[in-house]
Amino acid sequence: MTEVGELTFSRIHQAAPALLFDCMTRPEHLTHFWGPTGTTTPLDGIVVELRPGGRFETTIVGADGGTHTMRAVYAEIDRPHRLVWVEPGVEGGMRTEVTFHDLGDGRTEVVTHQTNVPEAFRRAEARAGFATSLDRFDAYLTTL
Repeated sequence: MTEVGELTFSRIHQAAPALLFDCMTRPEHLTHFWGPTGTTTPLDGIVVELRPGGRFETTIVGADGGTHTMRAVYAEIDRPHRLVWVEPGVEGGMRTEVTFHDLGDGRTEVVTHQTNVPEAFRRAEARAGFATSLDRFDAYLTTL
């Protein structure tokens, strides 16, 4: 059995919680930033059924043309405060909880907390890749 653990990422964005929530739940936004630097996530590779029990799927295309599909099921939706999904195909059912904290000055702290995270996802390279997707999210927000 693979060892599992937890990860937490926090980022402050110059945007309101509702906009950030919508960016993370609408394919027309997700296509612009989902995945690490050097990848793309085509619009036709994104499925969002925004309801508890609904599907959340993204297919990321790497620079070499290889693909990786993330398949999850939404567990909780509380716009614009909280979004939770579980990836049942990942050993232990990796759970991702995203919370949006309004800082009251036009900024929002977004905290992503993951549990049942396999060791491969906790490696420095994987964490660095996730951080670049947050950078891409920040860059996308400046275009809105």
